[in-house]
Amino acid sequence: MRNTIIICAALLAAACSTGNAPVLIPEENFSETIDGKQVELCTIRGGELTLQATNYGCRVVSLWAPDRNGKLEDVVLGYDCLEKYVHNSGERFLGPTVGPVANRIANGKFSVDGIEYTLPQNNNGQTLHGGLKGVDLLVWDIVDRTDSSLTMSLCREKGLDGFPGDIHVEVSYTLTSDNRFVISYRADSDEACPLNFSNHSIFNLKGEGNGTILDHELTIFADATTPVDSVLIPTGEIAPVEGTPFDFREAHTIGERIDADDEQLRNGNGYDHNWVLRRESEDGVELAAILYEPASGREMRVYTDQKGLQFYAGNFFDGLSSGKYGRTFDFREALALEAQNFPDAVNHENFPESIYRPGEEYHQTCIYEFNVR
Repeated sequence: MRNTIIICAALLAAACSTGNAPVLIPEENFSETIDGKQVELCTIRGGELTLQATNYGCRVVSLWAPDRNGKLEDVVLGYDCLEKYVHNSGERFLGPTVGPVANRIANGKFSVDGIEYTLPQNNNGQTLHGGLKGVDLLVWDIVDRTDSSLTMSLCREKGLDGFPGDIHVEVSYTLTSDNRFVISYRADSDEACPLNFSNHSIFNLKGEGNGTILDHELTIFADATTPVDSVLIPTGEIAPVEGTPFDFREAHTIGERIDADDEQLRNGNGYDHNWVLRRESEDGVELAAILYEPASGREMRVYTDQKGLQFYAGNFFDGLSSGKYGRTFDFREALALEAQNFPDAVNHENFPESIYRPGEEYHQTCIYEFNVR
């Protein structure tokens, strides 16, 4: 198996430079049983997009999109085999669904109806993206698939990593004829529980491993952020972006102000913050951000019905991990735009409600739309 994987990786590296067609990862690279459940790699297509996803973590593995000349590149970071996701000392959150609570929970604690729940903490004393056994490390059930869509579901048992309730979640990935990658979420719990799922795909519109994202141009339709402390926990403030390096209401290159003398940038080692989106409706799907890469002409528009958007500029990539084509994940060479509720909302009364009770359903829609200029 090891020799097969090495050969596949070499073929991928050689073929990906052609740009004429997506280079698919062999399905056998993900064919394994974990915790008694079969892991699979699935391929869907829509418009000019091709996406591969695995039910290990409901995870996007590759996403091929054309540039202005029709050349295809894989614009998300990932690995070429299941083993690298399961036995991984490097980057954990490449492409998965994260939850039950995406982002951070301060001190690994929250209270619901007077009951305090304690969760596993990382080395910063917080719970990140669902804990030690978030939904990204579980095998989901594939409940439906077509040529252009894939639906996966999961029951996360009560008490896993300290969360209350049996949590049922279903996520659908759909590629449309007009080059939209649509992610739809539905979840519920049989006990009162915070729910806040997100997709953690890491993008470089030049293609995985093809250089810096500091020259990408970004617009975020938000008038404020939620400032953080030194370990990236929100302080509870809502801070206007006016006059700060966080003002992306008009397009700026990501690198233009990322190293400015600013306490919030020092806290995040760059951008790793939640933007308070400017909403025209309570729960409609609205344009939240536009990302543009001038050399290729690729543009990605992010639409969401959520109130927050976490922008992470790849500040913690260190070059020690490599991806599907043998290229390393280097400092600020990829980014995430994660639609979600505010981080640590469960511990801030002034943040949007995150507790869902029996009989209430959590819903979310996020769309990544690909265009060229």
